[in-house]
Amino acid sequence: MGNASPTFDTPSIDVGDGIGGLILSILLWIGMTILIIVLLIVLEAVFWFSLFIILAMLYWIFFRALKFVFNKSKDIKGDIGISAVYSLTYTLLYVGWIFGIVYLTEIIK
Repeated sequence: MGNASPTFDTPSIDVGDGIGGLILSILLWIGMTILIIVLLIVLEAVFWFSLFIILAMLYWIFFRALKFVFNKSKDIKGDIGISAVYSLTYTLLYVGWIFGIVYLTEIIK
């Protein structure tokens, strides 16, 4: 129980000294640079796609909420009590799940 972290052997890239080692080091440096650039491009694509999906979901939820509110406007016109009940219900339904997710992430930490 004293050492809980796993140990693993990392590969050794000993290229040696001399001109061969110098050339191989430069080639490895170029290869790793290309790999990092490709991974950054993939990460950027994933980030923008995720942002687009989140914004599309929020757009749909917002306009769906407005549609529900305007559909109920004929039923609750002039009755402030029912209007408050509907507004509180829609607020809890459309905002409550966000607080639920934040609460669950705090519990899971």
